[in-house]
Amino acid sequence: MEYSGKELFAIELGLIKSDIVKEITEKVLAEVPNYFFEVPASSTGKYHPQYALGLGGLYRHVRAAVRIASHLLRLEQVTFTQDEKDMIIASLILHDCWKQGNDTSGSTIHEHPLVAADKVKEVNLFMSDEYDEYVEKIANNIASHMGQWTTNRFSVVVLPKPVTEMEKFVHACDYMASRKDIEVLNV
Repeated sequence: MEYSGKELFAIELGLIKSDIVKEITEKVLAEVPNYFFEVPASSTGKYHPQYALGLGGLYRHVRAAVRIASHLLRLEQVTFTQDEKDMIIASLILHDCWKQGNDTSGSTIHEHPLVAADKVKEVNLFMSDEYDEYVEKIANNIASHMGQWTTNRFSVVVLPKPVTEMEKFVHACDYMASRKDIEVLNV
């Protein structure tokens, strides 16, 4: 079945005010493999709550992470600029879109944050220089979204840890959406 990321993420894309960030996100979503919309967030169920399991679980997990960010970004003590808020939402929409890599391996690959970050950078090859800073920050947010879990015994790749406040925020939202003791309804 063919899916349209732009249509399925219409609500989340509506949270992005910047035309530049929205355009970047939509262009990357147009390249997302179809499996993203079908597979569970966790094949074993070990790392995600019930709503993120089963058919479409990964898609629901991503929507939950965006919903968590959306709520937190409304707090007055969260002082990101509007562009930063937009890049956070974009990063969360795109962070797990290549969780199984470029093919349908059937399981999560450790390097998926780097694969997704590279896809964001590839899209920028066809855009003007004014997009560079946005693309770089979105890619860095995605690349570091795994937080402290930077290694895997099945891979030699070491993922980057979040450094900037945006990177840390993206990781925290993804982490909250992954907690088995928190259920998000209607995602």
